[in-house]
Amino acid sequence: MNKAISFLRECVAELKKSTWLSRQEVMQSTFLVAIVVALVAAYVGAVDFGLTRVLGALVGGQ
Repeated sequence: MNKAISFLRECVAELKKSTWLSRQEVMQSTFLVAIVVALVAAYVGAVDFGLTRVLGALVGGQ
């Protein structure tokens, strides 16, 4: 139990040494990540749709 408490105290001490992003930096990063995720999702969706159509035509589906 003593080791666990010591570990938690060391964790808190290390976290206090860290420099944290400002609220504005976090919001900008979050916005950028959301845009990149949307673009990648659209790209993967378009490739999936295209490959589905091509493979469907090759196999003799629709």
